[in-house]
Amino acid sequence: MTSPIETPLSRRSFLKWSGAATAAAAVGGKAQVLSALTPDETKKSSTNPEYRYSVCGMCLNACGLVATVENGVITKLYPNQKFLKSRGMLCARGNAGIQQVYDPDRLKYPLLRKGERGEGKWERISWDRALDLAAARMMEIAEKHTRCGVMFTPGSDSQSLFVHWFAEVFGSYNVTTHESSCLLSRNRAYLDTFGEVPFADVLHTKYIIIAGANPFEALITPDSIDLMTAKKNGCKIVVLDPRFTKTAGLAHEWHPIRPGTDMAFFLSIAHVITSENLYNETYAREKLSGIEQLTEHVRQYSPEWAEKECEIPAADIRRIARELAAAAPTAIVYPGRRTSDYVNSTQIRRSMAIVNALLGNWDTPGGLLAARQVGLSSPEIPEAPFYDDNPEHRLDKGMAHMMFEEEGAFKHMRDAIISQKPYPVKGWFIYRYNPLQSAANRQKTIEMMKQLDFIVTVDIAMSDTAWMSDLILPAPSVLERKDPASGLQGSAACACVVARDPVIPALYESRPVFEILKGLAGRMKLAEYFDFTIEDYRKQQFKHLPDAERAIREDGVYYNPSKLYGLYEGKIYKTLSKKIELYNERYAQMGVDPLPVYQPPKPNPANQFRLVVGRNAYFTHCTTQNNALLNELMPDNSLWMHPAAAKKLGLNDGERVEVTSKAGKGELSVSLKNGIREDTVYMASGFGVLSKGLTRIYGKGACIAELIEDYADAISGNMAMHETFIRVARKEAV
Repeated sequence: MTSPIETPLSRRSFLKWSGAATAAAAVGGKAQVLSALTPDETKKSSTNPEYRYSVCGMCLNACGLVATVENGVITKLYPNQKFLKSRGMLCARGNAGIQQVYDPDRLKYPLLRKGERGEGKWERISWDRALDLAAARMMEIAEKHTRCGVMFTPGSDSQSLFVHWFAEVFGSYNVTTHESSCLLSRNRAYLDTFGEVPFADVLHTKYIIIAGANPFEALITPDSIDLMTAKKNGCKIVVLDPRFTKTAGLAHEWHPIRPGTDMAFFLSIAHVITSENLYNETYAREKLSGIEQLTEHVRQYSPEWAEKECEIPAADIRRIARELAAAAPTAIVYPGRRTSDYVNSTQIRRSMAIVNALLGNWDTPGGLLAARQVGLSSPEIPEAPFYDDNPEHRLDKGMAHMMFEEEGAFKHMRDAIISQKPYPVKGWFIYRYNPLQSAANRQKTIEMMKQLDFIVTVDIAMSDTAWMSDLILPAPSVLERKDPASGLQGSAACACVVARDPVIPALYESRPVFEILKGLAGRMKLAEYFDFTIEDYRKQQFKHLPDAERAIREDGVYYNPSKLYGLYEGKIYKTLSKKIELYNERYAQMGVDPLPVYQPPKPNPANQFRLVVGRNAYFTHCTTQNNALLNELMPDNSLWMHPAAAKKLGLNDGERVEVTSKAGKGELSVSLKNGIREDTVYMASGFGVLSKGLTRIYGKGACIAELIEDYADAISGNMAMHETFIRVARKEAV
C-alpha cells in the first residue's frame, strides 16, 4: 500500500471544518505529548511515511480509516474510500482518534486504590501484581457468594465478546451492558413485530418520519450520509422532536411534539391508514397478522383526538398519513437507535413498527431491510463449565416482562445489588463502560458501588467509573491492538467484514482486554478456555471466507456479495404467527397489551420542566468530551431553555443556574433557544465529572446522569430517561 486515498482530507481543511484552533498541536508532529513519548528525530517528517488500514473506534459506527505513520508515530488519519458503510468519509470524531492515542490523560499503567473510593489516591503496581490481585479477589467473592457474586459489564467494543465469554466460563450470568441504557426497547419492539431488528434503506426512500432521532448530529453510518442524498433526490423528511435539532433544521417539516406522546401520533396515523383503506390489502392478507384487530383498536385514536395529546394539528396528522401511504412502500418511520425514553418505550416503538408494517415496506427498496449474512464462522471453543452452587436465575429475573436472555438491565441489576436480593453481588468487572456518566441516577450507582467489595475497571481513560474503582487496568486504543473480525451491516451500503491490526505498538503498559482475561483465566485454573490467540480466533472466523484476509489486508474491508432485497421471499417470519405481527400473540398470552394502548405522559409539575436527553456530532455519549480536539468544539455544556420560559424565571442568556430533580442537582449556564418547547429543557451529556483525571472537563458543567431519575421500560427493562422533571433557579437565588 503506497498511498492513503485519492482525495485526502488535509490538515488545513480539518481545522477549517471543525473550528478547532488548537488542533495543529495534536495532529502535527510537534505536540508536547509526542515530544515526551518519542526521540527528537521522530519529530522530523519522514520521507517514506507508511499507510496502514484500520477501523475507527471513536463511536459505534466502526468506519474505515487509513493511518499515516512516520517514524513510529501516527501523524494523520484519513477516510478509507473503499469503505462503503461510511461512504468513504471520516467525521471530526474519527479524525480526533489520533488525540486519544497521544492524550496526556491516558491511563498508562495499572493503578491500585490506596485511599477511600473517589479520593484519587493511587499506587502504581506491576501487571503481575495487578492480575494476581484481581484473580484472588474475584475467586474470594466466588467462594463466598457463588460465581454469580461477580457482575460483568462490557461496553460496546469488538473485544467485549471476550468479556462475555470470560463471564460464562467464570460462571456468572450476571452480565449487563450499555445496551440497556440505549436501544433494548427498539430491539424488543421490532423483534416482536417483524421477527428481527431492521435496517432502514434511507438512501432509496421517498418519505421518512423521524421521531426523536437526530441522525444529522448523532451520526450513524450510512444513514446520516444517505439521508442527505435522499433529500437531494426528492425524499420528504418530517421530524417530530420537542427540540429543534440539526435534523429538524434540515427537514421539510418540524413538529415540536409534546414529550411522551409519540404513540398518540402513530396510532392516529394507523387510524387514518386503516379507516381510509390506504394499505395494500393483498399484502396485508398475505403478510400481516392482526389487521382486523388493529383496525378496530385504532378507531378510538383519530387525528382530532391525537391533536389534543401531541399538540400537532389534526389536519397535519391526516395529511402526513396520506402522504406517507401514497409514498409506500418507499416510505419509512425511522426505527432510530437510542430508545431509552419512557416507561412504555417498547410499546411506543411497537406503534412505529406497526405503521411500517402497514406501509408494506419490509424487505423492499426504500423500506426496512433484513440483516444480511457476511459469512463469518463461529470459532470452536470448549463448552463452559457448570457450577452446581450457582443460583438458578440472573439477578434481575422477573423485574421486566421480556428482558433479553443474554444480558440484564442495568437499572434492575443495580436495584438488586443495593437490596442484596435475591442474593448478594460483591464484585464488578467493567470494560470500557462508564455508568456513572451514562446511566440514570448517578447517586444510586454510587450507592450500589458501596455494596461491592471489589471493582476492577479496564479503560483507556480515567473515567468517573474508573475513578471510583479499586483496581484500574490500562487499555490501548483501537489503533494499537489486534481484534477479532466483525461483521457490519450497512443498510443499502454493504454487508462487510473488518478486522483491526495494530497501526503502532501499544503505548505505555496498556494491554488489550483479551490479554487481561487470558491472564486472569490462567490464574483461576481456566486457562483451557482461553487457549487461543486472536490470530487463531480470526482463522476460524475466516474458514469459509478464504479471500477475506487478503481483502482486509489490501483494502481494509471485505465484502461478501449478498442479496439486498427479497431476503424473505419464500420464508416465514420469526414470530409466533409466522407473519408480521400487528397483534402480538405472545404478548396476549403473557398478559401484556397485544396492541399498543396509549397512556398520556405525566403532566409537568408546577414550575418544572421535562428534561430530555440527546446527542450531538461532537461527542460519543460520555467518552470523548475530554478529547483535546473535540473539547475545542464544546468545552462545557449548557441548559437549553425557551426564552419565554426563562423570562418567567427572570433568567438571561448565559446566567448560571442550579438545576435540581428528585435524583440530584447540578450547576451550569443557561442557553436561550427558540428551538425548544417552553415545557422542556435539554443539556449535553458527559460533563460534571467526578474524575480529576479528566483534566480538560473536570469542574465543567453539570452531569445529566446526576439529574435523571431511574425509571425503566416495563417490557424490556430499558432505562427510561425522559421521565424526569427538574427545577431551574438562578444560582445566586439558591
